[in-house]
Amino acid sequence: MRASKKKFMQKKQLIIFLILIVILAACVPTQNAAPTLSATSSPLPTATATASSTPRPTALWISDSIPDALREVAEESGIPLVRDADNATLHFDLGGVGNTSIWIYALVAPFPTVEDGVSTKELQSLWLENGDRKLWMAESTKAALTAFWGEPSSKQVRVVPSDKLLDTLWEKRDAWAIIPFEEIQPRWKVLTIDGQSPLHNDFVTESYPLKLSFGVDAPSALTLPITNRDPEKLTVMVLTGVTALVRATAYTMERKGITYPAESIGDWLRDADITHISNEIPFMPTCKPPTPGQIGLQFCSDPKYIELLEFVGTDVVELTGNHFQDYGSDATRFTLDLYDEIGLPYYGGGRDLADASKALTLEHNGNKFAFIGCNPVGPEFAWARDDGWPGAAPCNHKFMVAEIEDLRANGYLPIATFQYHEYYSPEIRPWQERDFRRLADAGAVIVSGSQAHFAQAKEFYSDTFIDYGLGNLFFDQMDNPVIGTRREFIDRHVFYDGEYIATELLTAMLVDYSKPIPMTETERADFLSYIFEASGWMEYPPTPTPAPTMTLTPIVMPRPFATLTPLPYYGGQH
Repeated sequence: MRASKKKFMQKKQLIIFLILIVILAACVPTQNAAPTLSATSSPLPTATATASSTPRPTALWISDSIPDALREVAEESGIPLVRDADNATLHFDLGGVGNTSIWIYALVAPFPTVEDGVSTKELQSLWLENGDRKLWMAESTKAALTAFWGEPSSKQVRVVPSDKLLDTLWEKRDAWAIIPFEEIQPRWKVLTIDGQSPLHNDFVTESYPLKLSFGVDAPSALTLPITNRDPEKLTVMVLTGVTALVRATAYTMERKGITYPAESIGDWLRDADITHISNEIPFMPTCKPPTPGQIGLQFCSDPKYIELLEFVGTDVVELTGNHFQDYGSDATRFTLDLYDEIGLPYYGGGRDLADASKALTLEHNGNKFAFIGCNPVGPEFAWARDDGWPGAAPCNHKFMVAEIEDLRANGYLPIATFQYHEYYSPEIRPWQERDFRRLADAGAVIVSGSQAHFAQAKEFYSDTFIDYGLGNLFFDQMDNPVIGTRREFIDRHVFYDGEYIATELLTAMLVDYSKPIPMTETERADFLSYIFEASGWMEYPPTPTPAPTMTLTPIVMPRPFATLTPLPYYGGQH
């Protein structure tokens, strides 16, 4: 029994010992066995293993369609460039899936062009079909548009380096061009496409046909600008001619409403970022009710008429007018107090000579502007003095030149305006040319004649646009024939990223002794042709289009209104 029990216990201990060995073996970490090569196998070559794990060196290929401004960004990135797309790891081309840029192009023509725009269909027809008018562009623009519109007509589309386009087309005059937005400059006229222009604040990128996308086929490989047209860098400014809310204009306002004169062209003024009004007349609480046939040239306006200035979105008031002191210093100071009360800045006139002469500075979307103006005509009582006499700023050319030079040196874009001598024909007089160009030479980017009742010629002088006279805005001169004071300009100037880039000439016809309305197509073509000839840019058509018919609304007045046209004024001005 004992022997059997002893053998049983020995077996039991052996079994437990074996179980422990199995458990301990299971706890030991497993190690991978070394690979076993068969007689026919061999290890991978070292060179092949290195090639599969090391990426190719970065190299960038740039398509011929890339515009110059974007090409410069790529070339300055430091990424090595290659000429062959097959040898590149990055491809900069139309489309792209990485960082992309939306690039806006413009249809342009030489500034003295009468046509204003086309439809997308008409533009594509110019691209594909032969015709009298040619389309000019840089090689990169042609390559980009070809990808979207197909191969152009070889006779219709012409290529020239981008820096030669402007001079080439000014010589030809019968051709148009397509250029990137950043290449717009003042001597181009930007034509609308389907009514859209990249110069306008209401521009809609999504529906514009000359919009292209460029990108790199690798995310974050190259940092590109989002677009070449950033609305946060754009400023639209309108400059206007004579506003005088008196006589028949004021009488009509009393009958039809204070804002009646701006019913048809108010949007032109309100849509601008900076709207300039040259108001020649003081406001006065005791101003007599207006009379259409007023005898004499002493003018004042009811203070309630300031509603019209607010209605059109006035941002800047010019006070260089001859009539600013018509009712004496008290009325002038009341007018200045009224402007201050509603927060409407002014220049070209003031409480004394220093106030009248100083420049008005404004900033919008990063663009810095300075307005400065003067009156060389008088009369003497209308000029501000340094003894506290208020009025318009007399012209001190030495002072103005120094001010403009200083403003330009400090990053401002100077806008200089004159209340100049009045002429009833569009030609530029030699002394007028001398005075306007003097301010352009000092650095003014725009020089504008606010005095004109009769619109005058325009000029590009170096980098400056000079308008020698815009014509009336709100004033009652309904002369006959119509080729006189009823025709008026509103100049829409466009600035981008600290530069003056374009001007649009808006044209209106005065009706009802008070109300400018947009010209018809025929009226506009005739007016532009007339002014462009006076500017030395083109010949007036031998057989001009028929003059527009007079649109007159009868006004009850104390005496025949016909005796008002033209009325005498200082030097024959009003």
